[in-house]
Amino acid sequence: MGGLNPQESNINSSPTDMPSALDPVEFRRQGHMMVDFIADYYQNIEKYPVLSQVEPGYLRKCLPESAPANPEPIESILQDVQNHIVPGLTHWQSPSFFAYFASNVSIAGFLGELLCTGFNVVGFSWVSSPAVTELESIVMDWLGNLLTLPKSFLFSGNGGGVIHGSTCEAIICTMVAARDQMLRQIGLDNMQKLVVYGSDQTHSALQKACQIVGINPNNFRVIKTTKSTSFALSPECLKLAISSDVEAGLVPLFLCATVGTTATAAVDPLDSLCQVAKYYGIWVHVDAAYAGSACICPEFRHFIDGVEGANSFSLNAHKWLFTALDCCCVWVKDPSTLTSSLSTNPEYLRNKATDSKQVVDYKDWQIALSRRFRAMKLWLVLKSYGSVNLRNFLRSHVKMATLFEELVSTDRRFEVVVPRVFSLVCFRVSPSAAIIISDDEINVENRIDEVNRKLLEGINASGHAFMTHAVVGGMYVIRCAIGVTLTEEKHIAMAWKLVQEHADAILMKNNI
Repeated sequence: MGGLNPQESNINSSPTDMPSALDPVEFRRQGHMMVDFIADYYQNIEKYPVLSQVEPGYLRKCLPESAPANPEPIESILQDVQNHIVPGLTHWQSPSFFAYFASNVSIAGFLGELLCTGFNVVGFSWVSSPAVTELESIVMDWLGNLLTLPKSFLFSGNGGGVIHGSTCEAIICTMVAARDQMLRQIGLDNMQKLVVYGSDQTHSALQKACQIVGINPNNFRVIKTTKSTSFALSPECLKLAISSDVEAGLVPLFLCATVGTTATAAVDPLDSLCQVAKYYGIWVHVDAAYAGSACICPEFRHFIDGVEGANSFSLNAHKWLFTALDCCCVWVKDPSTLTSSLSTNPEYLRNKATDSKQVVDYKDWQIALSRRFRAMKLWLVLKSYGSVNLRNFLRSHVKMATLFEELVSTDRRFEVVVPRVFSLVCFRVSPSAAIIISDDEINVENRIDEVNRKLLEGINASGHAFMTHAVVGGMYVIRCAIGVTLTEEKHIAMAWKLVQEHADAILMKNNI
């Protein structure tokens, strides 16, 4: 009972009969096939519904219940990918993908990822693979200089940069550093007094970080924003919240300010917020995950004015800088705050280079021990395109967003809810178009939201475009985020036509 079938398990085969798992000749053959497969995928990507149309649990019905006992040829595996995996993908690289924020990529990003995986080194410390550490330090200074970050954030100053997997990791690590720095001053028994601040537009990664770091749930402050400030965090409201906490005997710890919020791409006023935070000794982290990349363009750099007052700054190069997921770039003014909280030095990792204190061991700058050679793909992107082309790529997306905003503005049935700043346009069917007679103002707003909800559902169900929504200031709005590498102006025109067609049908059906 429970015995294996020798025929199925190849139990009688000798090691010499086994295929090589890393034969260079076979790798070359299969690698060419895989590149062709991916190139064909991109060539035909517009033929697929942007948003996957499958039902939950579809894949379990397509695949066997157990893994194969014997090898299958790559040709058969790729056929399975085409038949079963591709239908279950939402195509993030489709030129008609306008949802969330893009995670764009490029040939250089692909090739850098290929080299990263090809070398498959684990760069947790300098000695484990010196080039991994040194290239990361160099490219983080390169990108920091493109952003004209203060020298205090660069290795060429007293700071430094590291590549994490996500913004959530960046916030967790910087919050841990802030927590430990504060507790050394006020004592470990005051942990439950620490307070963290953000706005109602701050990414939920801040709340997750608080849960992981151990912040008292009652001490997570969500400060309301308003349309009058374009949903940016008000320094006055922040100061009121902090002063109230101080009076209550609590200890202000950490502020997450955002450049390019998820809902509307709002920009918090860094300079004023940092001044408030400095007065109270609060750590400021600037989350520029989406919009930070745009700040390599001189015309957008002013959006991070005041960053010199922050303690840490991050952006996701995998969002809008043509570097494949995952690549979150984080800079800190004082790396020792990270390393004092995150470092371990077991005997089996000790070495002369580390003991000399002349090298960076990135294991002490992050949550995990192991780390990939992420710097390789960022390096290839910077070298392959150069700052001039990267800036022009970004500008082309902003130009297309401007075009979409103009198209929305020319149709009186729609309104742009907040002024466009970067490449995100937030719009909706306007209340004046969705005329609903009612004495109940709340009911009217609900009906207007319902019209826009149905509009978004229709757009996404068509398969010809994918957008997402947000609720800001009590309004349900549709987000059109432009940033996919393959998107051109013709796709913007097609998306707007799609919006109009579905709006026509909904408004006519409701006799609006």
